[in-house]
Amino acid sequence: MGVKLFDRKFGAEFVETLPASPGIYLFRDDEDRVLYVGKAVNLRKRLFGYRNASRRKAHRKMYKLVRVAAKLEVRELDSERDALLAENELIRSLRPPHNVDGAYSFLYPAIGISRRNEHDLFCFTTHPEMYTKLDFQWYGSFRSRHRAKEAFDMLIETLMLLAHAEPRSRLPPHPRPVGSRLVAFRRLDPELRSQIETFLAGKAEAPLAALAESLLEKPRARRDAERVQECLRCLRSFYETDLRKLHDALSSAGLAGTFVAQQERDALFIRSNGTRSTLEQPEAVREDPSRR
Repeated sequence: MGVKLFDRKFGAEFVETLPASPGIYLFRDDEDRVLYVGKAVNLRKRLFGYRNASRRKAHRKMYKLVRVAAKLEVRELDSERDALLAENELIRSLRPPHNVDGAYSFLYPAIGISRRNEHDLFCFTTHPEMYTKLDFQWYGSFRSRHRAKEAFDMLIETLMLLAHAEPRSRLPPHPRPVGSRLVAFRRLDPELRSQIETFLAGKAEAPLAALAESLLEKPRARRDAERVQECLRCLRSFYETDLRKLHDALSSAGLAGTFVAQQERDALFIRSNGTRSTLEQPEAVREDPSRR
């Protein structure tokens, strides 16, 4: 039986010398550039998996990393939480080519609401810093661009049945980054606007019931009841998967407000919960990072 590829590169005794404790590991190329950062609850067990990786489909990613890497660095840490935080920071700052999960936090979107003159403005963007002149209250940021965009579009669709949406020519001067959307409404009920703010803040799902009651009064909404129900189901799902969890994470960290910066979002969830299960799979991995 031939010598394992892992052993030829990093030494036959390498894994046996590792601690059975939490930490991170970095695969590097021959110019010392980081190719991949991973975390482990048990470093010895995790790297043993890489040592035994084969060409089979289930092992394909591990085998490829062993094949392309020239060096393997291991850092022992005090806890799984510390390992998650260290992994998250390195992925965010270095963007290793073989990491995708969490590497593109700049694509995490936010939803904003602002009152300007007689208009209520609603905005979806990955660039909230570009809209400072419009005084938005921001909600987010959200890790799943797909879910956030779908929920925003559904919210706008229902509000169009309750208020007058202005044409683009009547919008205030504003930046136009790719992938962003700005909508203005006239005659939006102030009480309904307040309920939407409560909903987006993740404080309560109840405002959806008030929204549904308002829609029942509109003949257009009653004629397209099936579509309205689809919108409400989408918003209810977004509350459970994103809004409430963000509210709980902010509260757990002792932070007031409704917004966390893109680059701080994943670390907030790790600190508040200490486990990757709280981090949804980011839609960013399926997007071109240049599409901002």
